[in-house]
This record gives sequence, C-alpha cells and structure tokens, in this order.
Amino acid sequence: MNIRDLRYVVAVADEGHFGRAAISCNVSQPALSGQIRKLEGFLGVTLFERTNRTVQITPIGHQIVSQARQLITLSDEIVAAAQSAKSPLSGKFKLGMIPTIGPYLSPLILSTIRRELPDLSLTLIEDLTVNLESRVVSGELDGAIIATERVESNVIEIPLYEEPFWIVIPGKHRLAKQDTVSIDEISHGELLLLSDGHCLRDQVLDVCHVNTGADNTNTMETSMETLLSLVASGEGVTLAPALIMSSSDRKDRNVVMRRETSATAGRDVRLISRASFPRTELLSRLASIVRENVPKSKVTVLDSAVPLTMHSTKTLESENCPPI
Repeated sequence: MNIRDLRYVVAVADEGHFGRAAISCNVSQPALSGQIRKLEGFLGVTLFERTNRTVQITPIGHQIVSQARQLITLSDEIVAAAQSAKSPLSGKFKLGMIPTIGPYLSPLILSTIRRELPDLSLTLIEDLTVNLESRVVSGELDGAIIATERVESNVIEIPLYEEPFWIVIPGKHRLAKQDTVSIDEISHGELLLLSDGHCLRDQVLDVCHVNTGADNTNTMETSMETLLSLVASGEGVTLAPALIMSSSDRKDRNVVMRRETSATAGRDVRLISRASFPRTELLSRLASIVRENVPKSKVTVLDSAVPLTMHSTKTLESENCPPI
C-alpha cells in the first residue's frame, strides 16, 4: 500500500467513476483499476461496488477513504515542509475565495502576486464558506479568504480587513439624492438578497433587523453582479460589500451606492488555513499583499502584527451559512 494507491481510491470516491478518476490521476483506467483491486486484495475488503453504470462506496470504503484523505494531506504537508525550507515562497498554492470576495479582490492582488512571487503557482477557487473551510481542513485547499467566523478545529486565521456594506439603489430611487442612507429607510419588500447559503444574505438580514425566514424579502439564486443589474433595472435595493466599487465604473448601470448612515453594517475578512500547514511565511506574505492592495478609502486594513491564532470553538449562529 502506498500514497499513490490511496490517491486512486480517493479519486474514484470523488468522481464516482473509474474512467474520470483515471483522467484526474493522469493514468490509464486499467492501471488505476488494477491498483485498486490489488489494494482491496491486500486489505481483504471491497472498497467499491462496481456495476456497468455506477460505482458505489461500501461502508468500509467510506471509512478507508476518510483515512486515506488524512494520510494524503499529511504526505503533501511533508513535501510542502521540505519545499518551504528550500524556497518558502514558491511552489503550488490553492486559494479559495467566497463568491462575494473573489471577483472584486482578485483583480486588486493578482498582478502584485505575479510580480513579487514569480515562482508561486496560484490556483483560485470560488465556493461557499462552509465548503471552503472543509476543503481547507481536508487539505484540498491550502488557504481560503472568507468573511465569517468558523468553529472548525485545527484552523488558523490571519485578519485582513474590515469591509463596510454600502446601500445600492436605482438612480431614480427616492433615496438616490441623499449622501447617506439609513438601513431603516429601506422597505423590506424592496430588499433584494442572495439565496440561502450565502452569508451575505444573513449578514444583511441581521443589520436590517429582518427575520431570516421573512417572506417579504426577495431572494435571488444568482450572483452579486446579477443582483446589481436587477437594482439597475429598478427591481429593488440591496446592500453590497464596498469593494465592488473598485471592480469597475458602475455609473453607466443606473445605480448609485451610498454609505450606510450608522456605519455598523459590514464584515471582517480573513485568510484561513490548517493549523498544520507548514508554509506560514507564504501565508503571511499573501496576507500582506492583500492588505497593501485593497483601497484604504473603502476598507479598514486590520493590524498586520496580529499573529496566526487558533480558531475559537465558540458556536456562532452565522457559522452554519456559507460565505457571502
């Protein structure tokens, strides 16, 4: 039994198909199938039930796949530790971002990363917070940028910046001529929200003092950009993170963005990783690049001296929802 065989097993479990698993592992299907059969013979158990159309994981297969993931993560961390000792700012790094951060933060930092970390091979992945954190813990991702506190153990975090929410309204809206807008001036019936699973939804509902199950809000199973287009067409009002103003010129979209009067609506953005991740120098450098490149006129950069900290195990209601 070796790490390569365990990677094959995990690939079949993830893909639910031997052919796709072979492609993901860059081997032929007969070679992959043969190694898995040898492993099953060595262990004396069946990991997968095979039919002409489907592949099902057996109960013992689920247990072994889970343990295989842990071993693969440890193996990768051994390699990463050696790589870090030789060249801590090079190699591969998979970074997750939530959908309401990725499109707006990425353009601000990627050119600096390419310039200052030329030997780093960076892969960006967008997903919901709950998925990103589990993928960080499992080793599928090296780090993630999120905007809610989490309760997963073995997670470290680096604070990045505080980002206020701005109120986005149609250009001809009754509130458009005001310099600032109070949340209390927004009718719940005209409030546009992302669907369940996006923590931006829950954060907005919280600051607007609306029950998360309220029927008089308009839920959209779509993206932040589509939500802004709906506002531009006069379909309603929404709250949006301040960095969206840095992504492009929105004056031609018939929307205006106004600061929220109380300045209490917002989120804390942070970089998380596994506590065992060995490349802490790279994590710190990436965090510094983010802090250096976010527009200080729109967000508040958090103290760069704050060290990596173990996540609290305190249960927070917002933890059950994904990112914004």
